[in-house]
Amino acid sequence: MAEDHRGILNPREGFRHFQLTRRPPAPDLAWCVERHWIVEWDLPEREPYPAQVLPAPTFHLVVEEDGTWLYGVGASRFERRIAGRGRVVGTKFRPGGAHPLLGEPAWRYTDRSLRAREALGAEVPELESIDDQVAATEAFLRERLPAPDDTVARISAIVDTMAGSPALGVEEVAARHGVSVRTLQRLFRRWVGVSPKWVLQRFRLQEAAERVDEIGAQDGAATAVELGYYDQAHFINDFRSAVGRSPRKYDRS
Repeated sequence: MAEDHRGILNPREGFRHFQLTRRPPAPDLAWCVERHWIVEWDLPEREPYPAQVLPAPTFHLVVEEDGTWLYGVGASRFERRIAGRGRVVGTKFRPGGAHPLLGEPAWRYTDRSLRAREALGAEVPELESIDDQVAATEAFLRERLPAPDDTVARISAIVDTMAGSPALGVEEVAARHGVSVRTLQRLFRRWVGVSPKWVLQRFRLQEAAERVDEIGAQDGAATAVELGYYDQAHFINDFRSAVGRSPRKYDRS
């Protein structure tokens, strides 16, 4: 997928309150890590801002002020109120990329956040320099990761297909990658933590929110059809359930 702000709700307003930067992982970790990301904010005289994200089907390891947290795939909308001055440094795994680190099924972590010491036995030290913080996170991972597993690349390729063509059905995705639907379902449950159908729906809704951000919600019927929905009502219900408001209300917000 190209670099974009997919998943960040109301990005234009958000970037008035926080700054997002991204960094590629070290080459030896690129098989399981997609990127590092840094969010910084400085709002000393302003009201707290409710930053909202519609999460992708990936795990994150995040160094925050109160310690290091492992976030499983977020089945629901994620919101964090930011205030004052602060920073978080996160590491986004590739789809399926956290499974080798954990050594147990990813579904056990779906919609959960755990202290890294609970999930991985230790925490990443919090450091002042962003360069040092990223380096410390990578050293932390190197100490715990097994040898690269080709299954991660296989899953990433499948998820890339889904992200690029979210209107596809699960059967079409499975056929494109030469596996049965049942095999695909088992693979995603164990390695990703959610079903292939869930991943497709999440990408559809992320793209829908992105379209509303860019062009508004005036052509909801066309958007619904292009994203693979049978009718506009079904699309609006799914959008409202995921984003917390209808496309038109999200547009006005």
